[in-house]
Amino acid sequence: MWIADHWNDYEVIDCSDGEKLERWGDFLLIRPDPQIIWSTPKNHRGWKHPNGHYHRSDRGGGQWQFFDLPQQWSIRYDSLTFNLKPFSFKHTGLFPEQAANWDWFGELIRQAGRPIKVLNLFAYTGGATLAAAKAGAAVTHVDASKGMVAWAKENAKSSNLEQAPIRWIVDDCVKFVEREIRRGNHYDAIIMDPPSYGRGPKGEIWKIEDAIHPLVKLCAGLLSDTPLFFLINSYTTGLAPSVLAYMLSVEVVSRCSGTVTAEELGLPVTRTGLTLPCGASGRWCLQ
Repeated sequence: MWIADHWNDYEVIDCSDGEKLERWGDFLLIRPDPQIIWSTPKNHRGWKHPNGHYHRSDRGGGQWQFFDLPQQWSIRYDSLTFNLKPFSFKHTGLFPEQAANWDWFGELIRQAGRPIKVLNLFAYTGGATLAAAKAGAAVTHVDASKGMVAWAKENAKSSNLEQAPIRWIVDDCVKFVEREIRRGNHYDAIIMDPPSYGRGPKGEIWKIEDAIHPLVKLCAGLLSDTPLFFLINSYTTGLAPSVLAYMLSVEVVSRCSGTVTAEELGLPVTRTGLTLPCGASGRWCLQ
């Protein structure tokens, strides 16, 4: 398992009965997590006195309950600053477990000794974009949500990366990749973090089980003659790490050689010493 254990401003304090107690900077949140099927005593004071609690509904979805939580605040990871705010379906605008991947590809970029062009698809609020830009890459950030791209730009400004070579694109990721292929553009590295289900800006339907392999195949055609890495993230329970590895092996190793690894991502749990699983990642690189 790849564990994001270098955080100072974020912490999973405890987990029990389908919920996790987290510290985001100075604030405590309780959020649901379907992986937490065990039950342990909720002895930490934060369980009774959180700043925010997302209650899942039996009918699907849910709603926030707030206790002295600001509308927006920020946390840092290394030299990056992320602006957080609770919004629909329990999220805050950041997936802290991804820091394990940021550290991995950041080191690859810094050690490359040459300019690196990165394509970040389904780029959300820009965690991977900022990590790659901070390491020295030129990044093309693509997301179908205008609001998410605006949020990512705010994070770039807060991280003193507003002048970094980042190209901000609001578009359907598949259609953007198809156009880039027609234009003859290439990238040294590709990151994709697709949702299980989603819609593009013009109502395009995305279902990961049907669409992920065709997109990986398309993206393999965007790789440069000297590619550096290819990263796939998945939060879909049915996609095991080995599935991500197989796709990368079939579509990328067959073209570029290199090696593939795949693992669960995880976050350490302070009270119990356990590691909370948080999806999976597949990584390809030449090394």
